[in-house]
Parts: sequence; C-alpha cells; structure tokens
Amino acid sequence: MRELLILTLAALAPMAATAQDVAAAAPELVADAAEEVRGTPDLPFDGAEIEMRDFLWTARPIVVFADTPADPAFQQQMELLRNRPEALAERDVVVITDTDPEARSDVRLSLRPRGFMMVIIGKDGQVEIRKPRPWDVREITRTIDKMPLRQQEIRERGLGGG
Repeated sequence: MRELLILTLAALAPMAATAQDVAAAAPELVADAAEEVRGTPDLPFDGAEIEMRDFLWTARPIVVFADTPADPAFQQQMELLRNRPEALAERDVVVITDTDPEARSDVRLSLRPRGFMMVIIGKDGQVEIRKPRPWDVREITRTIDKMPLRQQEIRERGLGGG
C-alpha cells in the first residue's frame, strides 16, 4: 500500500495531482509508471497547487519554503531530500515546495514562514516541527519515527500487519 501511494504520487506529480486524484488513479497507471519512477526521487508538489487536507491520514508532508528557488538553504534542503528518497518513501512522506511569497498560497498563509523554513506535518495534519535551516534526512526520519502514529505503523508491520 505504501509503495503504491508513493509511486502514484510520483507518477501524477507532473500533472499537479491532489491526493484525491491519487486515490482515484487506475492501477494500470501505477504499474506502467512503476518502472520509470523506481529509484528516482519523487518530484515535489507545488504548494500553490495543492490542498493540505488532501494528504490527511495518507501522507506526511514535508513543506520546504523559501522566498526564491535560488535560496542556498532551499537548494541544500532539496538536495538532502533527493539523496535518500527510499527512507522518505518508507515513511509515506510527500515533499511540497513553496518559493513564491507573492503567490500567497494556502499552505504559505497557514504556516506563515519567514524566508527559508522546513516543516514536517504528521498524517493527522498537525505541525510536528519547524526548522529555520536545512535538515538531513536522517534527522527528519528520526523525528518521524518518534511520532505516535509512526510508532503504531512500526508495531503493526512488526506483527505482520503490513
């Protein structure tokens, strides 16, 4: 199930899909795209084109803000995320970026960043942590692994539930 969601998100990302579109996607689309997507980092969603509620209970959004895509901290954060996509996929992470303060996206208005900021949001839609500097995937995954819902997922998988 986890892999299906991640592969579907990656396959539909260029079409600015929402999580609702993902749920309605045909299994054939996922199967066809799986070979192309396997081993490559997921494309980030554009914060101006998504609704955060679409990811509720299905994914853990990591939102990366900057005032411009040329921001060195933004570029570093995106590179860090691209280096270990498998660790993020294992935790049902989707990456959302917003580098246009003038667009005043819903996600930007909701989270109110100042310059660069990385935000980890739980599957329940709650902000878990905000960071004013880039974070390594190792630090991100440690934070996610401490979340109660993630602990439950680990226990269920350990008991053969996933």
